[in-house]
Amino acid sequence: MGFLDALLGRSKPAQANLDRLFALPSAAIDLDAVAGLRSSGRAGVCFKPATGAVFAEIEAEVTAILDVHDDGGPGAPTPGTGPAAPSPASESPTSASGTPASPDPAGWTRQTDQYGYEWIVLQADGLEDLVNRVHVVNASLEDKGYGPQLLCSVFGLAGSDGRRCYLVYLYKRGTFYPFAPTGAENRDNELELKLRSVVGEQLPMESDLSRWFPLWGLPV
Repeated sequence: MGFLDALLGRSKPAQANLDRLFALPSAAIDLDAVAGLRSSGRAGVCFKPATGAVFAEIEAEVTAILDVHDDGGPGAPTPGTGPAAPSPASESPTSASGTPASPDPAGWTRQTDQYGYEWIVLQADGLEDLVNRVHVVNASLEDKGYGPQLLCSVFGLAGSDGRRCYLVYLYKRGTFYPFAPTGAENRDNELELKLRSVVGEQLPMESDLSRWFPLWGLPV
């Protein structure tokens, strides 16, 4: 059993509150002003692996909903508020396990991490649009009955000094926590606590520190 299994929380999932994602653009203002961190332009939705037939259905559903969202059609949530993020750094998308990622015709890829968990990795030029895309993927998969398989959503943060940090949204608990890796299975706990204090008034933070799981090898 991988450590990400713990992200499932209870055996009977609680009702997720995905609208909490829309608080991120406001929190981003303080992250930039206080910590010098801005959106990297990338985010990921992580879920437990499905069977081949089921995953083919998930992949088709994600393609359809993001196409609709990009066209501004039904299913596109109301935008949040906040500053636009810088364009993401140029990167060739590959999975954390080293396997090639799916083609990226619509600003997203499907990847498998080193623990066998599946990721829908999204990119956008602005944080508002990125949050909307993450929300619509979560909500649509939830509506299709895949809620029990959803684990977390992760938003990349980048500093001008090259720092890479993340804000993790725990789907089953409706809470956020910061994750600041510093290398191979090392993390900056002091920075994580600082980021909690920076955004603690805008975002519902996870109070149980034992649930601040390290997500090594993130594909985001």
